[in-house]
Amino acid sequence: MSTVKFTVSALAVIAASATTAAARDQIQISGSSTVLPYSTIVAEVFGENMDFPVPVVESGGTGSGLQKFCEGVGANTIDIANASRPIRDAERETCTANGVTDIMEVRIGYDGIVFANSANGPDFAYTPADWFNALSAKVVRDGQVVDNTAANWNEVNPDLPAQEILAFVPGTKHGTREVFEEKVILAGCEESGAMEAFVASGMDEDAAEEACTTLRTDGRAVDIDGDYTETLARIESSPNGIGVFGLSFYENNTDKLKVGTISGVTPSTETIASGEYPVSRPLFFYAKAAHIGEIQGLKEFLEFFVSDEIAGPDGPLAEYGLVSDPKLAATQQAVANGTVMQ
Repeated sequence: MSTVKFTVSALAVIAASATTAAARDQIQISGSSTVLPYSTIVAEVFGENMDFPVPVVESGGTGSGLQKFCEGVGANTIDIANASRPIRDAERETCTANGVTDIMEVRIGYDGIVFANSANGPDFAYTPADWFNALSAKVVRDGQVVDNTAANWNEVNPDLPAQEILAFVPGTKHGTREVFEEKVILAGCEESGAMEAFVASGMDEDAAEEACTTLRTDGRAVDIDGDYTETLARIESSPNGIGVFGLSFYENNTDKLKVGTISGVTPSTETIASGEYPVSRPLFFYAKAAHIGEIQGLKEFLEFFVSDEIAGPDGPLAEYGLVSDPKLAATQQAVANGTVMQ
């Protein structure tokens, strides 16, 4: 990623409040591959414009980042976990058990999940039902629950191209996977009538939901445990493949990828901001309040990240594809006050 040049004169005064006695020189961040580029941009700009070192930002997925975050407090643990979904109750319980009790939840904006194939491939206009019928292990055919044997997209929907079904989806440690399952696969299960058929076959509601979101294991749905660059590499080596990406990654690779519509809506910052695009989600980071004052520049970095100049609609994150949060002012106040989760 090229270095971002950005002047934040209005925020330069924050550097004056730097603490001189710190347990560690650099802020440590890990987590969501979706939030990674935004966090990296902020870290670079922060290092260029403030009297603090550039924070260290690592990927690995939302689940992995929150696992590290919840290991404990102190200089040998990370300060911030990036997340493309809210923290789960079980993760908070782990945090509490390890002494991570004062957690700041900060929503940085919104992103959309998009479905993109090779730029040289055909156009796709999906519905959630198409994705369910293509990837779910169990589907309904002629009123019966059967194993999914569909080989091509036009078998799922005759209006789709006659291209083999090969989907590269985020692995289970990624927050994108949870949103994909909930807002695409489960929604498609309900939209297609399969949920009702599963219940009618004798399943209770929980079992029916599990049946909806259990994906095929015959090579049609391939879990990607790495970040979006791995998904892109898979498509480049398998041109019939379709990948699940964050909007910003797609928008920065339009020379290589072609995006499909969902329910007739093209994903964009405008359709996500308006709520028209159906597969969008909030993005977060979680910070340890106990590390403020102990880790050099942490408070300043948190305030810098959510400032109008950075996270606002005219800031560098919006240029990269982040949809600015209309309630950003409330987030700024919460961060300034050090508000923690209850």
